[in-house]
Amino acid sequence: MAQGATTRIWRRTLFVLILLIVGGFGLVTHSIFHLQIVQGEELQQRAVDQQMRDVSLSAQRGTIYDRNMTVLAMSSSVWDVVLEPAYIEEEQLDLIVDGLAGILGMEREEVMEHATKNNAYEILARKVENDVKEQILQFKQDNDIGSGIRLVENYKRYYPYGTSASTVLGFTGTDNTGLAGIEAQYDKELSGVAGRLVTAKNAVGTDMPLQYEQKVDAQNGHSLVLTIDRVVQHFLEKNLEEGIINNKVQNRATGIVMDVNTGEIIAMAVKGDYDPNNPLEIADPVERARIESLPEEEQGAVREAAQLAQWRNKAVSDTYYPGSVFKMCTGSMGLEENLINENTTFTCNGAVGVSGTTIHCWRRGGHGTETFAQGVCNSCNPFFIHIGQLLGPDKFFKYFESFGFTERTGIDLPGESRSIYYTAEQLNPVELATESFGQNFSITPIQMITACAAVANGGYLVQPHVVKQILDDQGNIVETIEPKIKRQVISTETSERMCAILQQNATTGTAKNGYLPGYRVAGKTGTSEKIQTYLETGTMQYIASYCGFAPADNPQYAMLLFFDEPKGDSYYGSSVAGPVWAKTMREILPYLGVEQKYTESELEKLDIQAPDVTGMTLSEAQSTIEGKELSYRVYGDGDTVISQIPAYGETIPQNGTMALYTDSASEDRTVTVPDLTGMTLSQANSTAVNAGLNISITGAALTGSNALSQSQSIEPGTSVSPGTVITVTFVEYDQVQ
Repeated sequence: MAQGATTRIWRRTLFVLILLIVGGFGLVTHSIFHLQIVQGEELQQRAVDQQMRDVSLSAQRGTIYDRNMTVLAMSSSVWDVVLEPAYIEEEQLDLIVDGLAGILGMEREEVMEHATKNNAYEILARKVENDVKEQILQFKQDNDIGSGIRLVENYKRYYPYGTSASTVLGFTGTDNTGLAGIEAQYDKELSGVAGRLVTAKNAVGTDMPLQYEQKVDAQNGHSLVLTIDRVVQHFLEKNLEEGIINNKVQNRATGIVMDVNTGEIIAMAVKGDYDPNNPLEIADPVERARIESLPEEEQGAVREAAQLAQWRNKAVSDTYYPGSVFKMCTGSMGLEENLINENTTFTCNGAVGVSGTTIHCWRRGGHGTETFAQGVCNSCNPFFIHIGQLLGPDKFFKYFESFGFTERTGIDLPGESRSIYYTAEQLNPVELATESFGQNFSITPIQMITACAAVANGGYLVQPHVVKQILDDQGNIVETIEPKIKRQVISTETSERMCAILQQNATTGTAKNGYLPGYRVAGKTGTSEKIQTYLETGTMQYIASYCGFAPADNPQYAMLLFFDEPKGDSYYGSSVAGPVWAKTMREILPYLGVEQKYTESELEKLDIQAPDVTGMTLSEAQSTIEGKELSYRVYGDGDTVISQIPAYGETIPQNGTMALYTDSASEDRTVTVPDLTGMTLSQANSTAVNAGLNISITGAALTGSNALSQSQSIEPGTSVSPGTVITVTFVEYDQVQ
């Protein structure tokens, strides 16, 4: 029995031992499985993190060029100042800390904290300029510092032309990431691929010597060639700025110049804007002063709102009632459907009743019986209500949609807004009536000019775009953005007929403030109401606009100008936007190579070149000048002309007066420029002649009889030589909605 008991004990012991062995191996196997399979990736990464330091190296952001390869945005080298505490010799520690604190303008304690950390890569300062870099290199050389300080190349974004095209270009953040405009839209293409600096660390966490360091170079970003022309952009911005000042515009202004055949945006501007080199600064000094006057606790939120407002691109992000500019689309619909022609008549009595609602014409007394062409030139609301009724809601909406007003244009800029409109089912008689003349629906300026381009170019809706090409860092073309036609909205014949009517409108109609001799301008004004603002404040505000193109017989370039809340002498599109449109086109069309073709009536009014009479006797000069049907005034006691104004080759108005100087004393003679604004043509001319000056006429006085002078090229009170030519712009102050 004793032997049997011993056997049982032995067996139990063996069984327990087997259980312990199996259980132990099971726990080990489970732990190995958990560590290698479940936690393997995490532990591996933690091990790598303990053994390696991985530092990102910035890639050079691509350059942004205009269409002529002028640099609009570029990245220049700056430097990150890096300390290598593991390699700073103890006897040089204080020297390095004191030297860098002085050069970088930092507190000594802060530099010392970085210099005594247990690693070999400690960023002390980011993006210092070359002058600071040179000071640090000289400091190292003067003090024989071989290790402990490293300068790592980084990049900073620069915009050479400051505010120019800022709302198109956008800007980057401190990490070189695009935050607005083209910089944000094409951030992936511009950014490139960051490099890496990988350094091994020893068991106590100190970085290993340099031979254990591996560097992966960054890949530079692609560059962009825009459709923007910097010169055209300059003309547009300059004149928008002047228009804002002259018309006391409260809520900024925008302008777009588009190639009607390709959709390329030649210029796009918003004024006031900001400097992308310092985008956080409030550019408007009045707004900046207002914010600074607020209690400190309120400034943050108000400043942020002001920053967002100045960064906003009104051309693509703001919606508005287009007003009478839209009539070029309604008219095209009626012509295309053969519901009207140029000679179709309608009688305007000043108002029309629609489903119990009375809608007025801007001319309360009405226009009487008029043809369609005259209705366009009169900007007659009742006539266009009549066209809308002929079309009906289904046909009207079909064209409204086809012109692109129900969808974003797809322009390659961020923040494009959606339009707000009534569908065909929602177009009751009153909504149809108001929409037919451009009220009661909201679109973006980029939608309006794209539709205008379709009216002008044969009826084709083109894709607007601001990027022309993408280049690699060697300048090779990676991608070319080809013009894209979405669809044909109206026939070529309808387009040509509408162009002819709009040319007549810009010559003798309500858009004649945009008239330019020789350029066959076609245009339409707009004065739209800000209904939402009225509902919120009880005060009606307006947007004054002018949209047109040239040449009317071979359209190439369209331009839309938009002034938000003018508070000057007028708020109507004809008198606010029209003169600015004409002045801008007068500068950009010759630059873009558009040929002038004058009619006989234009040639009769055209300024001529002053003849060369310098060096002639007075009798010879008199004969030459009278042969050009000009007058002259003689200054001095000599008998020979020693100088003249205007100089040879400069322009002088027909029947103008040349100043002839016959001795050196007479050349110092000056006259004071009078105020020539607010006058009729005859009054301005008479005032200028009495002052011994000439005036060159632009604007509505060339084709109309009720124009008044709005501005002059030389400020009143300026001292100038007799005979000087002053350009005077004339405007008809029609109250055209």
